[in-house]
Amino acid sequence: MSKMKEEMRGRAWRAMLSQAFFSVESAVIIALAIVLFGLGYQPFDWWQSAYWLIFGAVAEAIYLGAAVTDPQAAHRAVNAMLTDRYDPDAIKSPRARDRLKRALEYRRLISEAARKHPGALRVSLEATASEINEWIAQIHTLAQRLDGFEENDIIVRDRRMVPHELTNLRRRLRAEESPEVRAELEEAIQTKEMQLANLRALENNIKRAEIQLEQTLSALGTVYAQVQVIDARAVDSARTQRLQEEVHEQVASLSDLIAAIDEVQSYRASSSGR
Repeated sequence: MSKMKEEMRGRAWRAMLSQAFFSVESAVIIALAIVLFGLGYQPFDWWQSAYWLIFGAVAEAIYLGAAVTDPQAAHRAVNAMLTDRYDPDAIKSPRARDRLKRALEYRRLISEAARKHPGALRVSLEATASEINEWIAQIHTLAQRLDGFEENDIIVRDRRMVPHELTNLRRRLRAEESPEVRAELEEAIQTKEMQLANLRALENNIKRAEIQLEQTLSALGTVYAQVQVIDARAVDSARTQRLQEEVHEQVASLSDLIAAIDEVQSYRASSSGR
């Protein structure tokens, strides 16, 4: 998870910098410096036109530095980055899309609630909000897996046909007398049983994923409620620590489930050639 966390931090920083650079204020600073340079305006006798470019570069650097360290700007940039990177509208499954939207909304509310607290408590709660970024990433990945399951034509076909094919193979085996043919039928049945077991395991994991999404939203709602009622006296207590532990547990649980789906779903690659 540390790699994902570092990636999220890097993306958040780049989002803040990009938002600041392409802001109206930044455009005004750059445009003003260029216009004054072009006009050759000299407020002092010793002033040279090139100084306007230097002035503009310094002013822009100061503005960008102030913007990326402004908590309000950081909050807006991170929320925009998360919504853009984990776009709910890209998820085809209506249920999964709705849950991702609600998860993003909870993350925004938790971040806003954290910013209302002072001092060390604010730092601690903002760290918890940052951890939730990984949570959102896992929810998005899980929603993609649900899409992949529902949209995959091979899986849809095999879920319908494999049980019937297995029944037919067993029927043929019961009627077959040739030892050579029976051996081939037994091998085919074994392969088909394995395929059916993989399909059922995948179906079970998808059902677990749907349940896990519901549990995750409930957990996010619980974290939000706890952030709302927590007070400054709790900053050094076990309470804020428990919040972060709950987030870590949810992230780990989602990660394990995604890994289980990916492991079973790898059967698609072998099935696609059939």
